[in-house]
Amino acid sequence: MDTVTEAAGTPHYTAEETRRRVFAIVAASSGNLVEWFDFYVYAFCAIYFAPAFFPKSDQTAQLLNTAGVFAAGFLMRPLGGWLFGRLADRAGRKTSMVVSVLMMCAGSLMIAALPTYASIGAMAPFLLLVARLVQGLSVGGEYGTTATYMSEVALRGRRGFFSSFQYVTLIGGQLLAVLVVLILQQFLSEAELKAWGWRIPFVIGAITAVIALLLRRTLHETASEASRKSETAGSLRSLLGHHMPAFLVVAGITAGGSLAFYTFTTYMQKYLVNTAGMPIKTASSVMTFCLFVYMCLQPVFGALSDRIGRRNNMLLFSGLGAVATVPVLSLLAGVSSPAMAFVLITVALAIVSFYTSVSGIVKAEMFPPEVRALGVGFAYAVANAVFGGSAEYVALGLKSLGHETAFYWYVTVMLVMTFFVSLRLPRQPDYLHHEH
Repeated sequence: MDTVTEAAGTPHYTAEETRRRVFAIVAASSGNLVEWFDFYVYAFCAIYFAPAFFPKSDQTAQLLNTAGVFAAGFLMRPLGGWLFGRLADRAGRKTSMVVSVLMMCAGSLMIAALPTYASIGAMAPFLLLVARLVQGLSVGGEYGTTATYMSEVALRGRRGFFSSFQYVTLIGGQLLAVLVVLILQQFLSEAELKAWGWRIPFVIGAITAVIALLLRRTLHETASEASRKSETAGSLRSLLGHHMPAFLVVAGITAGGSLAFYTFTTYMQKYLVNTAGMPIKTASSVMTFCLFVYMCLQPVFGALSDRIGRRNNMLLFSGLGAVATVPVLSLLAGVSSPAMAFVLITVALAIVSFYTSVSGIVKAEMFPPEVRALGVGFAYAVANAVFGGSAEYVALGLKSLGHETAFYWYVTVMLVMTFFVSLRLPRQPDYLHHEH
């Protein structure tokens, strides 16, 4: 399949092959950006549309209900991880990525057009939940298939660097989401944003999904016909039977990784507003700058993994994260300076970058081609649904009970667990390392 020549060490690619692979990374990444923009717009707009669907006077209660729907979207991820992982392993990575972006478009359009509680009563939050479940199903398949595709198409010897662009665009989706909200805040009053302005980002997301669809249709398929026709292709029984140790390791590192990721990205804006007492606009501005720096760090840490190994990246993430989480969150709780908040969050995100930059490639390197998308997608989705999707719900729940600091220790304990799981990562992966 590859037109490469092997030399001692890193293989040499023809100029044509290099261009083809770099274009494939760009095309897959662009679709990934649109998917995650659509998904994260919900988190960043929640402050504005929560009263329209959950009419309660208490801000924390409103956010808690909205975060519950956010978590419900994550509960669809295991189903999406299984469904799209099986599709990717049996019908091809390209087919799976095209279908997932279509579903995300449908979910965004539905949210953009939803009537509010004042119009249709309890049906409003119910329909919001349905739309979120559709998006959750889509994203459940997006991560595993994209991680698999990008790891397979990346240039050997630089897999960490190229695979890091999955999170460049994932974070880019978050960044664009918060940036769109920031721009809307400059032109619309808070009353207008709560009345109808929050719908605009969902419309933008649905439109850009069409562009992503066109890009993904140009992708070159990386799964060989032999692997797609294998008896074990996309088989959950084979995955949980023959590859259970790898499945458990991937789920273990995802648990701590996704919890830390969602704590310092999507939950941070609410934390700055609800706990530190910052104005909504200030918190949005701080997070915009933090996410931009975080996005730029991904290729740096991905390239680092090509030199020091993915296992060392994971050990540095979980070890440093376990030490820094409680101090950083404690300081942020009482922060008044936006500049200091930026520094603290950026430090936390730099630590998380050890994980996010190599997240996809670490997991893909654990499985053979015939169950790779299923293995990555399903293990990630299960752990992410339980620990990532529930992050802000758990944080807000503990805050409402008067035990907010317990959340800091919960994150710390999970990172300690991730450290010990990371010790089980192979120094030299069996799969992908020798693939052509």
